[in-house]
Amino acid sequence: MRKLVLIPDSFKGTMASWEICDILEGVVKSLDPACQVVKLPVADGGEGSVDAFLRAMGGRRVELRVKGPYFQEVPAFYGLVDGGRTAVVEMAACAGLPLVGEDKRPDQTTTYGVGQLIAHAVSQGARRVVLGLGGSATNDMGCGMAAALGVRFLDETGASFIPVGGNLSRIRRVELDGRLASLAQVELVAMCDIDNPLYGPRGAAHVFAPQKGADEALVRRLDEQLRLGSSAVERCLGQRLADAPGAGAAGGMGFGAAAFLGFRLQMGIETVLETVGFASQLQGADLVITGEGKLDSQSLRGKVVFGVAKAAKAAGVPVVALVGDIEDPIDAMYGQGLTAALSINRVAVPYSKAKLRAREDLARTMESLLRLLALGGL
Repeated sequence: MRKLVLIPDSFKGTMASWEICDILEGVVKSLDPACQVVKLPVADGGEGSVDAFLRAMGGRRVELRVKGPYFQEVPAFYGLVDGGRTAVVEMAACAGLPLVGEDKRPDQTTTYGVGQLIAHAVSQGARRVVLGLGGSATNDMGCGMAAALGVRFLDETGASFIPVGGNLSRIRRVELDGRLASLAQVELVAMCDIDNPLYGPRGAAHVFAPQKGADEALVRRLDEQLRLGSSAVERCLGQRLADAPGAGAAGGMGFGAAAFLGFRLQMGIETVLETVGFASQLQGADLVITGEGKLDSQSLRGKVVFGVAKAAKAAGVPVVALVGDIEDPIDAMYGQGLTAALSINRVAVPYSKAKLRAREDLARTMESLLRLLALGGL
């Protein structure tokens, strides 16, 4: 084999995508030292996205202190890649669920620090910002982020305030005049792997707020706040976005990113493939190895394996997915460019046991695959 491209997602709770790449590369080199291996670890926009991009593309990690979920100062970071032209910001770095610990109050948390990260990145010369929407502890509709970038929210008395999840209904007017002027020269893309609307039964509060600490009563209140707050925003800005796919991502941050700042909401894998130059990496490739924790019906809705297979099909490169588990049926994936899917669960044990031996099983599965391919002359 002349060239192999590795582009897996993480196996959540088991192995990071970069770790998977390293394991697979080790197996390849042990059997075929001359093979060129390209490693492109992937993350879905949540925790680990910055590190995945840095490992795939090189660049540098920028660390600074910004406002955390409860407006306290916290250490945070973002990544600069592509010679500093592209900034990768994961909102979880300063507004993520791990930062609140057991003190979960989604009606009071803010995304203000995310706006500070974006502002800093732009001040450093970034002309493209990739924002990862995932792992949030917030439900503030992205208002905190917008406020940090100069957007003003006014209540019925004309007083400005920074909305949080519990008081979005106070919004009466939105002023964009003070928004950071340099954003106009920056391409803004948000990685969003869900298609939930802002509010309603499938909205941000009902689907995601329980894991952020909301009981049934608070879920209903948060949902109502999102409905009332977004209605005021849409009335002021003259556009309807609450029903847009992904508006409910990260506590409504999908809505706010698009409405207040002009972010384009895009599937995470599409953003990754575009940013790392996947099309050019496919040139001269004999095979692509991808994977994720579980291959199922959700994979067909734009997850990593689907996106990679679709792109590789257009280039005529075969794709094999190494996954933790496979849910029947996945036949539709084969028509989208997937050549084969193999589970690494070699001894068919429950996840609690499989994750303990996942690294060894991944390596053994890869070895078996390469030995089989060698018989066919690849």
